[in-house]
Amino acid sequence: MAGKIPRNFIDDLLARTDIVDLIDSKVGLKKAGKDYQACCPFHNEKSPSFTVSQDKQFYHCFGCGVNGNAISFVMEYEKLEFVDAIEELASLLNLEVPREQGSGSAPERTAAQKRSDYDLMLHTARFYQHQLKHHSNSAAVIEYVKGRGLSGEIVKKFMIGYAPSEWDGLCLQLGRNKEQKEQLVELKLASEKTPGRQFDFFRDRLMFPIRDKRGRVVAFGGRVMQADQGPKYLNSPETRIFHKGFELYGLYEAKQAHKKLDHVLIVEGYMDVVALAEQGIEYAVAALGTATTSEHMHTLFRTTDKVICCYDGDRAGRDAAWRALENALPYLNDGKALNFVFLPDGEDPDSLVQAEGKDKFEQRLNAADDFTKVLFNKLSLEIDLTLDSGKAKLLSAALPLIEKIPSEFYQENILEQLGRLIGRTREQLNNRLKTPKQQHSIERKFKITPMRQAIGILIQHPQMAKSVPYLPDLAQMNIAGIGLLLRLQHQALQKEDVTTAQLLEFFRGTDDYDPLTKLATWQHQINEERLETVFQNTFKFIEDQCLNYRLETLLIKDKTQGLNSDERLECHLLMTALKATNS
Repeated sequence: MAGKIPRNFIDDLLARTDIVDLIDSKVGLKKAGKDYQACCPFHNEKSPSFTVSQDKQFYHCFGCGVNGNAISFVMEYEKLEFVDAIEELASLLNLEVPREQGSGSAPERTAAQKRSDYDLMLHTARFYQHQLKHHSNSAAVIEYVKGRGLSGEIVKKFMIGYAPSEWDGLCLQLGRNKEQKEQLVELKLASEKTPGRQFDFFRDRLMFPIRDKRGRVVAFGGRVMQADQGPKYLNSPETRIFHKGFELYGLYEAKQAHKKLDHVLIVEGYMDVVALAEQGIEYAVAALGTATTSEHMHTLFRTTDKVICCYDGDRAGRDAAWRALENALPYLNDGKALNFVFLPDGEDPDSLVQAEGKDKFEQRLNAADDFTKVLFNKLSLEIDLTLDSGKAKLLSAALPLIEKIPSEFYQENILEQLGRLIGRTREQLNNRLKTPKQQHSIERKFKITPMRQAIGILIQHPQMAKSVPYLPDLAQMNIAGIGLLLRLQHQALQKEDVTTAQLLEFFRGTDDYDPLTKLATWQHQINEERLETVFQNTFKFIEDQCLNYRLETLLIKDKTQGLNSDERLECHLLMTALKATNS
C-alpha cells in the first residue's frame, strides 16, 4: 500500500501553483480590484459571485458558498479524489509525487515506473485498435461491430479494438525483453503457467479499454466472439493500477462529452454504454462486472446531482437496484437525486435504444421512479401492513436506512410516507431516529466572538502570527478555541510567506477544516491599517481570559486543597499581571 504524501511536498505544491493561473485556464477570470472574479463554475448564475484571491491563494463563491485552495478546486472541478488532485497538480508542474515509507512497506513505485504502467496499457489499447483493422479476422469482427449498430466514430471515441485469436499476439509485440514480459504479467495482460512462457490473457475478443478519471487506460473488458470460447465477458483482474470497485466504464468519456453532467445513467454493460452513446445519450456508465459499490456512488454524486439507475425488471435486476440504493443513501445530501428505471422483460438499454430511438428512451428516464418508491416497495414486500406485527417489522427495517441519509428534507419526506403506512405521525417517528438530523448545507450566519475574530484574522492574514507572542502553555486553559488558535499560529510561524491556502491544507480532514474555511471567507470589514492593532488587542483579551481562568482555578484549589509554594508564586504573579493590565 502506498505511503502518505509528505506534508512539505503538499505545501511546496501549493506554493508553486498560482491559483489565479490555474482557475483562469479552466474558467476565465477578470480583474476586480485586487482580486479576480468569474461566474461560478459550480452553480448556474448570470452575474459573477465567484472570487479568487491571489494573496490568499483561495477562492470563494458568495452565491453557493463553495471555497478552498488549488487542491480543493481541482477536486471539485475535475471531480477527483484528494490524491488524484495532488497528482494532477504535480503533473502540471512536472513534479514527481513522493511517498513516505512505513515500516515493512514495499518500496513505492517511482513516477517513471507508474508512467511505464500506463504507457503499456495505452500501447496495448492501440495494439488492439490496430488488430481490429488489420488482423486476418478483422472483416468478421468489423461486420459484427456494424451489426451491433456502432459507427466508426463511436468505436474510435471508446478506443474499441480486437484481441487476436493467437495465443501470444500481444506478448510477441510488447513483451520483447524480460522486464516487459514481467510487466505484462503483473498488469494481467498476459498469463504465465510455466516459468518463462507467457500467453495473452485476452484472445479473440472485442476489447473495451477502461479509462480512469484522468483518461488513462487502466484495464480492459473483452466480449467473446465465439460462443463456445469461455465467458461472454472477461474483465481484467485487479492490479496495482486497477481496482474495479472504484472505476466506472464510460465516466471519462461522459465527462469529455459534457462540460457539466446534469445527470448520469448507470447501466449494466460495456455495450449498453457505447450503444447509448451512438444514439446521442452520452451520459451512461457501467460498473465493471460487479454490483454498484459505495465508492461508485461517491464518485457519481461528486460528478453530478442526479443519478439514474437502469436495470432489468426481473428479480436479479431488482436485487441489483436494491444494492445500489443501499450504497447511495449516505450520499443523498440536499440537492442530490436518485431515480430508478426498470426495463421490459428481455430488453436491455442496447436493444431498447436501437428499437425505439433516443427520444422515447429518454422519456423512460424522465418517468423514472424516485428512490423512495423502490425503498418502500422492497421493505413492504411480503409484509402484511394490516397487522401490528407487520407495521413493527416495516418500522424496524426502515429506520436504520433513514438514519444513513444526510438530507433533512429526505429524512422528513420518508418519515412522512412511513407514518402513513403504519399509522404514526412524522413527529413520533422522528423521535425514534438514533442520529440527529443533519443541518442544512447552506451557509449560516455565525456570531463573531473574540476567539473567532482572532482565528479569522489569522487564517486570512497569516503574517499576523508574528505580531503577538507564541504562548503554547495557554492550550492547557479550558477556553473554547484556544487550542485551534495556537495550532494555527504555530503553523503560520513555521514557514515564511505562508498563505491562507497552505494553512487550510494543514487542517484538511480534521474537524477544524470546515470552521476554518468559513472564517477564511468572513468579511471582517476591518480597515487594513487597523488590522494588526485589532488582532493584537483581540489576542491580548484572549490571553487575559486564559490568565483569569487559571487564577480562578488556583483560588478554588487554595480554598479546597491548598496550594504548594510554586502555585502560590504563580497565583501572585497572575494577580500582579492582571492588575497591571486592568489599570
